[in-house]
Amino acid sequence: MFRWGILSTAKIGRDHVIPQFQDAENSVVSAIASRDHDRARAVCDRFGVPLAFGSYEELLASPDVDGVYIPLPTSQHIEWAIKTTKAGKHVLVEKPISLNADEIAPLIAARDAANVLVSEAFMVTYHPQWHKVRALIAEGAIGRLRHVQGAFSYFNTDPSNMRNNAALGGGGLPDIGVYPTVVTRFSTGKEPLRVQASVEFDPDFGTDRYANINADFGDFAMSFYCSTQMAARQLMVFHGEDGYIEVTAPFNSGDYGHPRVVLERRGHDEATTFRFGGVRQYRLQAEAFVRKVGGSDDEVFTLEQSVLNQKLIDAVYRAAKHDSWETV
Repeated sequence: MFRWGILSTAKIGRDHVIPQFQDAENSVVSAIASRDHDRARAVCDRFGVPLAFGSYEELLASPDVDGVYIPLPTSQHIEWAIKTTKAGKHVLVEKPISLNADEIAPLIAARDAANVLVSEAFMVTYHPQWHKVRALIAEGAIGRLRHVQGAFSYFNTDPSNMRNNAALGGGGLPDIGVYPTVVTRFSTGKEPLRVQASVEFDPDFGTDRYANINADFGDFAMSFYCSTQMAARQLMVFHGEDGYIEVTAPFNSGDYGHPRVVLERRGHDEATTFRFGGVRQYRLQAEAFVRKVGGSDDEVFTLEQSVLNQKLIDAVYRAAKHDSWETV
């Protein structure tokens, strides 16, 4: 049984990751660390986790931990992922893994030197709805793909929330803009060539609160927006010559509705709905990760894929500074 350590008591860990990792068929959470030992102990008691540590270093040194999940603020991801690899442990890092594509190179080097698995935690790539979308596009269900449309928004103006703290890596593009880009790349197997963008920054927080992006993938176009200060919405549409695919809860199924993939034919005389009730994507992510550690051929999100996705986000910020296309 693979033994996970959780580096911090962050909300995403408490609400999603820890309970689903605990239910995984091939792993268990054995330790939780916090800079406040009492806080770590309280979360351990809540989930029946045996080991509570009052520092991250203690967890990394523990012989009772095989791999570490890191949900720290974005600005600390690379630092602690490298420290974890040097401790000889496998690493699953919450997205975004960094704030700049160039920052990922040292982590790749550390991964290779330690011979461990390091992956960015894009749980959506393990959800069967996205494997269905990829299969439908590949088999020509909508004919030639011409356009992808996406949206991801929520409303959060809490000054104490790290998403509104520029120094910690907050902002809409790092937090949620990465999702439309990664599922488009995952579903099509294509990479963007150039982007246009407008980005609006919050005058008090200094974080991007709204971004509108056009991306040229060569064979098709993509447009999407993301915002941290708009009514909550998630949507992805893949529009082809012979039909379109609409994903109704593409990223956080449950919070934004039931996960459904709808295939609509060109003549509007036939539609097929694929439903994915009861899917626990964080559990699927953990199970695939652990199988990969054991030598399986499971598809996991690689650091090389992380570089490609972050390059697009980097290009969006550059493009927002002028009115012309920016090469990715």
